[in-house]
Amino acid sequence: MTAEGEDPQAVRAVLEALIRRFFAAVSFESGQRPAYDVLHDLFIEDGKLIKAGGARPEITTVEQFIEPRQRSVDSGELSAFHESETAEITEVFGDVAHRFSTYTKHGVLGGTPFTGRGMISTQFVRTPEGWKLISMAWDDERTGLTIPDRYR
Repeated sequence: MTAEGEDPQAVRAVLEALIRRFFAAVSFESGQRPAYDVLHDLFIEDGKLIKAGGARPEITTVEQFIEPRQRSVDSGELSAFHESETAEITEVFGDVAHRFSTYTKHGVLGGTPFTGRGMISTQFVRTPEGWKLISMAWDDERTGLTIPDRYR
């Protein structure tokens, strides 16, 4: 439920645009550079990015998320990366929203191509500057963990 008198489709379009900007910022082709600095504009000041699926979740600020990835790109270890949303369920209530996205990714790390897919839970809040991401938490498919049909 959106705020009274607000067009729900317009809110969904804004949230979708934010997600698309995120994926565009982290994606790049061989010979190009990612636009990681864009991430600062998408998140609230204390936004978090959380990689799940290991022994402990890897919880980072936007800057902590960017730093190792930028080093990997600068060194040539990560020479290409593309991530995109393939399906989503978005819910909005007033000034908060949540989007559960299915994603695919592929790239080249250390000269070796890789692929994967998984799910991202993204939380949003409406600020005086407009909608912003609060946090993203994701996990990749792996043996014993597959994306349920309802999210495909």
